[in-house]
Amino acid sequence: MRKFGIKVVVGMLVAAGLAIGGAQILTAKRKVAPTAVVDIHDRQLVEAGAYIARTGDCVACHSVPGNKSFAGGLAMQTPVGTIYSSNITPDKLAGIGAYTYADFKNAVQYGIRKDGTPLYPAMPYPSYAIMPDKDVQALYAYFMSQVEPASQPSADSTIPWPLNMRWPMAWWQLLFAGKRDFAAPAGADEKLVRGAYLVEGPGHCGACHTPRGLAFQEKALSMADGDAFLTGAVIDGWRAKSLRGEAQGLQSWSADDIVLFLKTGRTDKVAAFGAMADVVDHSTRYFTDGDLRSIAAYLKQLPAASGKLVTLPPKADSTTAALRDGRYTSRGAVIYMEQCVVCHRTDGLGMPRIFPALAGNSAIFAQNPQSIIQITLEGGKMPSNDQDLMAFAMPGFKHLSDQDVTDVINFIRTAWTNQAPPVGERDVERTREFLASKKPNIVAGGKHE
Repeated sequence: MRKFGIKVVVGMLVAAGLAIGGAQILTAKRKVAPTAVVDIHDRQLVEAGAYIARTGDCVACHSVPGNKSFAGGLAMQTPVGTIYSSNITPDKLAGIGAYTYADFKNAVQYGIRKDGTPLYPAMPYPSYAIMPDKDVQALYAYFMSQVEPASQPSADSTIPWPLNMRWPMAWWQLLFAGKRDFAAPAGADEKLVRGAYLVEGPGHCGACHTPRGLAFQEKALSMADGDAFLTGAVIDGWRAKSLRGEAQGLQSWSADDIVLFLKTGRTDKVAAFGAMADVVDHSTRYFTDGDLRSIAAYLKQLPAASGKLVTLPPKADSTTAALRDGRYTSRGAVIYMEQCVVCHRTDGLGMPRIFPALAGNSAIFAQNPQSIIQITLEGGKMPSNDQDLMAFAMPGFKHLSDQDVTDVINFIRTAWTNQAPPVGERDVERTREFLASKKPNIVAGGKHE
């Protein structure tokens, strides 16, 4: 019996050794060794790189208030712990200043650090993989010549052992992040091709808007990859809406609405909140109008996701008259009149480009209520822009009880013409627990925000 136990232990050690050794071989084979010489002082190349950095939204994940840009420290919550974004300034020790172009390309497109360590897929290298060499070279020139070095060391994750071992990521990359090129949609014109490239590649829209599988992989990286692409997901407690053609997606949005939203963070009815406000603030507001129109054209031609094209019966608005007459038929209606009506009004339409509408807003009547629960508790702030100089903010309502939050959300989700399933008090309680468990960002000196 003892010999059998020894054999089992030895067998397990051999298997582990083979798995680790295999992972090292996979990483070595995955790396590339481009021979291109990048002139980091080429003005046109650097300017192109600055724009590509905007399209890739590098600053949003690799910067936090109180730090230099790109110095890292952003806390990203995962099911197994918190990951902190790394320092990608050209500091020789703390950042990527010692990276050659080959090192940079391997990190950005293939998820491999200079020291050969695989990166977590919080870095959207599966999307960046389709970027052409000229764009990656421009990005390298920009980071190495224009970004201010910062000496802040990158923070370790809070993921516990053994889950924090990186070698299994090599096998993950083999399965879910293979090398690939951009494939233009069949029959697409130049505008649609550009839109598809921006959405699938540098814009990495799917990193938030595509659901993930058990291994945290995006279920599809393009429409050709599967129908799950851009069908909506939950990330960091926020519901990233479907960008497809159903009612809870972009069915009611015009192409002009999409352009305006990406440019300014708001339309007459809706406003960006949560992580999307950061995307607008740091990235899409800087896109050329041509690129925004290309993205809008591409998104608008996407079909509804299978099984999500639901036609609800018409519903008349009886809420507006009831509120104006003082007929409050539920506790939620009373709380709405006490806490919400000043901005969002009795008709639920808010004020165009100032206070978003609650009536007919797909973020409100989404099947998944996480966003409305989180923004009710935490509040939010619109991004500012050249067209709307005031960045209006919504206060949080954490002081309300779980029951009160549940009641007012259920009122809003079924008021006016909205139709949505009920939210339970436990849903609100879980969101509070999640918010309380979130780790803070790390700023200069290793201090927490």
